[in-house]
Amino acid sequence: MSDVRVIIQRDSEREERVVTTGTTAADLFAGERTVVAARVAGELKDLTYVVADGEEVEPVEVSSEDGLNILRHSTAHVMAQAVQELFPEAKLGIGPPVKDGFYYDFDVEKPFTPDDLKLIEKKMQEIVKRGQKFARRAVTDEAAREELADEPYKLELIGLKGSAAHEEGANVEVGAGELTIYDNLDPKTGELCWKDLCRGPHLPTTRLIPAFKLMRNAAAYWRGSEKNPMLQRIYGTAWPSKDELKAYLEFLAEAEKRDHRKLGSELDLFSVPEQIGSGLAVFHPKGGIIRRVMEDYSRKRHEEEGYEFVYTPHATKGALFETSGHLDWYADGMYPPMQLDEGVDYYLKPMNCPMHNLIFDARGRSYRELPLRFFEFGTVYRYEKSGVVHGLTRARGFTQDDAHIYCTREQMGEELDRTLTFVLDLLRDYGLNDFYLELSTKDPEKFVGTDEAWEEATETLRKVAEKQGLELVADPGGAAFYGPKISVQAKDAIGRTWQMSTIQLDFNLPERFDLEYTAADGTKQRPVMIHRALFGSIERFFAVLLEHYAGAFPAWLAPVQALGIPVGDAHVEYLQEFAAEAKKQGLRVEVDASSDRMQKKIRNAQKSKVPFMIIVGDDDMNAGTVSFRYRDGSQKNGIPRDEALAEIAKAVADRVQV
Repeated sequence: MSDVRVIIQRDSEREERVVTTGTTAADLFAGERTVVAARVAGELKDLTYVVADGEEVEPVEVSSEDGLNILRHSTAHVMAQAVQELFPEAKLGIGPPVKDGFYYDFDVEKPFTPDDLKLIEKKMQEIVKRGQKFARRAVTDEAAREELADEPYKLELIGLKGSAAHEEGANVEVGAGELTIYDNLDPKTGELCWKDLCRGPHLPTTRLIPAFKLMRNAAAYWRGSEKNPMLQRIYGTAWPSKDELKAYLEFLAEAEKRDHRKLGSELDLFSVPEQIGSGLAVFHPKGGIIRRVMEDYSRKRHEEEGYEFVYTPHATKGALFETSGHLDWYADGMYPPMQLDEGVDYYLKPMNCPMHNLIFDARGRSYRELPLRFFEFGTVYRYEKSGVVHGLTRARGFTQDDAHIYCTREQMGEELDRTLTFVLDLLRDYGLNDFYLELSTKDPEKFVGTDEAWEEATETLRKVAEKQGLELVADPGGAAFYGPKISVQAKDAIGRTWQMSTIQLDFNLPERFDLEYTAADGTKQRPVMIHRALFGSIERFFAVLLEHYAGAFPAWLAPVQALGIPVGDAHVEYLQEFAAEAKKQGLRVEVDASSDRMQKKIRNAQKSKVPFMIIVGDDDMNAGTVSFRYRDGSQKNGIPRDEALAEIAKAVADRVQV
């Protein structure tokens, strides 16, 4: 046997090793139980891959993103095998890994039931214990069609090889190169237990699947098109350890408790009436208070920062969006036109920026006016497919806190820096403190303007982002067609990441709208345009805060800041006097004068997540005091009324959680 030289790459460390011909990746990493695959020349390979002379090989840990995907994709195969053992008539769709889990689509006569999922999970556990081996083999198109003759969806994917197989998960099945099938083999006899068309890679054996759970099933169109058959999709999750699975399930349980749709109903904040339509919410009085306070504080801060308020209509002639380019790029996400004014097309506006450009262009502008900052709570309408509409976080009608800043090229860097600092500070005021930044760059297939302008805009944003001292993550190709952007990504109380504010630098729309200002030397110059949405949309930000606080808003945002709870009827009037004093100070204080017993009133207040409960009995009434009961159940008695009002007012003014 001849020698083979390979380089093993681990992060920044490189090790050259001499091995014999026929050495596999598994041999290179023998004894390293957390290594589940290898990356060779940038491509993921099974551990059975035989290394060649001069190759650079990197171990793939199961805890890495690629490792988790391999674990979950392997678990999807086990699930599909279990389904076909239990339901032999089931036809296979696709089964990719997805965020935190996996799914597999099946064509079956009847939808799966919860009991079916329990049986499938039990059968999966049996397959895992068998320790079946995942074995890869290359096949010709003809051989694949012969072997999978009873699988119509796999045959369709074979026909798509290297061309249109770009749907989510399709690339897991086929690619542009050779076709491969993965066999699940009995570890003792080597007999075939099951097989699937797949690119891989996979775990060496099912025994390396330590922890999984099936979550739910749902209907899904084949390849995502309503023109195709409806299949049954089973979702599951898989983790490198039972502890990680347990932690994930606990996280899901906590997230379910915080679901803004559930809390919105329980706390009587908002609803999405069927009579109005999916994705179109109405805010109830308590939700309306929270929204108004959010907006009022934002307005105040924007005024302090030098923004000017503008207002624009909800609909416009289509020609405006032809000028802006939105009809070219976003027509599918806009509502169909309305035929008005002798055949002129009008559209519900999907964004505010073209109208703000018209305000800028309504009269001549001087360099002395710049930077000019327009701000609007502008309601927009975007057509979202019913399958992606989700409460307030993915809606069809929503209000953007939209700003557009017009400045000179020389002011651009300073204005971007100022804007990003303002955005982060305001988000912190609302209680979000854990951020990283994302820089979205040009999509080479979807952009307007010159490469030079894009490069200048991108580098300017990069420098501004780096000044904040936050982690900066690249998002290649994620920019809008008119310019790169910085996105503020915020983590909530349970560690979920939400995209919040966006800041986009745009050299192109000013060009398309022929915007000009008069420079100091009298020449006409083109302004730079900065697009900025701080909340993104008020509805979505409302939902994020609702889930972040689990409905227990800090006193300044709470719809009812304090609730008076009388021990008996004789104490109601005293509390009403206290509430009247509070209202004079701008505090939102109510009194529960219902016929319920005091303990039930306390329970109701706890369910309503009121920051302060003000309890009054004979002792307090005689002494001119009140007693506080806080959200955590603690209590403070005998507080003079003026001190009690001052404590509530301070909590509101300081925007603190109590």
